[in-house]
Amino acid sequence: MNLSDRVRKGDIRAAAKLITMVENDFQHAQEILKELHQYCGKAIVVGITGPPGSGKSTITDRLTKHIRKMGKKVGIVAIDPSSPFTGGAILGDRIRMQDLSTDKEVFIRSIGTRGHLGGLSRSTQAIVKIMDAMGKDIIFIETVGVGQSEIEVIKVSDIILLVVMPGMGDDIQVIKAGIMEIGDIFVVNKSDRDGTDRLISEIEMMISLNGHKKRNPSIIKTVGTENLGIDRLWKEIERLVVILQENGEIYQRRRNRIKKEIYDLFLENWQELFLQFIGEDRLENEVERVLKQNSDPYFTAQELTKDFKVKFLKGGN
Repeated sequence: MNLSDRVRKGDIRAAAKLITMVENDFQHAQEILKELHQYCGKAIVVGITGPPGSGKSTITDRLTKHIRKMGKKVGIVAIDPSSPFTGGAILGDRIRMQDLSTDKEVFIRSIGTRGHLGGLSRSTQAIVKIMDAMGKDIIFIETVGVGQSEIEVIKVSDIILLVVMPGMGDDIQVIKAGIMEIGDIFVVNKSDRDGTDRLISEIEMMISLNGHKKRNPSIIKTVGTENLGIDRLWKEIERLVVILQENGEIYQRRRNRIKKEIYDLFLENWQELFLQFIGEDRLENEVERVLKQNSDPYFTAQELTKDFKVKFLKGGN
């Protein structure tokens, strides 16, 4: 049985092997991803984002346990900060969810941000595809939570949960406009703390000022550590999925997701062609010239682009 067949049968070892291949040898992995694509599109992808410390991991953990009781299969992509030394993920989220690791129908994969905007590297899209092909019903993407760059999560998700909490200084600054606009459901976690009502009022005020939204996002109070509000949160997710499917929004979001994936792959292919025709040595020499103030990045990019076009049109001769 080949690797793609094993992944489709839910083989965790096969999926882990393919994900490692995605991260280390993407060209080879693409051939298997092509085989899996026709079996994707059934899972609901839920992005979970918000400021650090708001309890995203706890919400992900509690939601997973709740929906597992219903027999649904779950995939979790936990995007951790990258190690500054190795580039690998610091597996904080995986550690916090370790009690889920004994459940064969829950597949958790931590990946490092590797410096990509919002922590959403190219491999995130491929991992979602792999989990989808495995037969997962729900896939959670839990992001690092580093600010407005988190709006990138909307490009790879069907629904966005924005997790916030009271008592994080100036609350209105914590949930900046860029992030506010992407939330489908606001999860006010740690709602047993003082300041919860004030925070909800501020969210409602900001929602009312946003005239671009077709539909006002709902606000759900939770206390993740106590498992309070999780049932209501899941019911709201289910309700929203039905609405978004009926009005065509999920279709449009998935269309945008595919567009982004094609664009990212296109850029990567051109980057490889660029290095093929220009050469690593030439690039390094130009970098050195810029570093020594003998040139600048803008002029260098223009000149390299001209040379690339000439060599590309000539077929590299």
